[in-house]
Amino acid sequence: MKLQFNLFPGGLPKALTMSYDDGQKYDIRLAEIFDQYGIKGTFHLNSAMINAPGFLSSADVKHSLRNHEVSAHSVTHPHLERLPLPMVIDELFEDRKRLEKLVDYPVRGMSYPYGTYSQEIIAPLQSVGIEYSRTVHSTKQFDMPLNFMEWHPTCHHIEDLHHVWERFTTEGPSQKLRLCYVWGHSYEFAQQNNWELIESFCQQAGGHSDIWYATNIEIYDYVSALYALKITADRTIIRNNSAIDVWVSVNDQPVEIKGGSTMMMK
Repeated sequence: MKLQFNLFPGGLPKALTMSYDDGQKYDIRLAEIFDQYGIKGTFHLNSAMINAPGFLSSADVKHSLRNHEVSAHSVTHPHLERLPLPMVIDELFEDRKRLEKLVDYPVRGMSYPYGTYSQEIIAPLQSVGIEYSRTVHSTKQFDMPLNFMEWHPTCHHIEDLHHVWERFTTEGPSQKLRLCYVWGHSYEFAQQNNWELIESFCQQAGGHSDIWYATNIEIYDYVSALYALKITADRTIIRNNSAIDVWVSVNDQPVEIKGGSTMMMK
């Protein structure tokens, strides 16, 4: 039996996620564009700047980002790797608490301020409930991260995005999960007067029947459940102990394994 872990929800072979930092007021327009084309985004916010001039208000976070994920970015946007570890912990634990008062779910992810980090801060961040963190190291590839605390994106939105997307959508079947992960800052579109860049991309990227549109945390949760499947040594029994339905390929055919279920493979 040929068993592969290469499918997203619905048996889809590919996924797209968008990731934007800092929470300036331009996130409102960006979220509207995402909503128009059925694309999901994750917005990483500095809670000290909420309600500040030029930044999202509490009402904006609740309303404009309601179809997307609100994620942490630290309270004050420091270089975390240059802080004493107790301050690193405080920056993210406090950011979580403030953001969670605005949304109805636990905030479990983040992006590194300035994209900088060190190995020493990863365990302290995990100790305060952070389960993934995005870097700014663009790979131009579509692989899932080996370590979600060092989640390298595919590309920044100005890095030949349309060419990357064409390569992503035209490549054939894969034995691995394939994710296109785009990141940036919404204020860049205002500064560079090129909102048409993201509008044309979202128009091009939205509506594909073979692509799962997901937030960062949805991808993290799904992949975690998929890789946590319990399988007998002869691969005839698969147990899904999670509450999330997952999909696998069996002899190149999509098979759904419901959350909490056991599947007998013939």
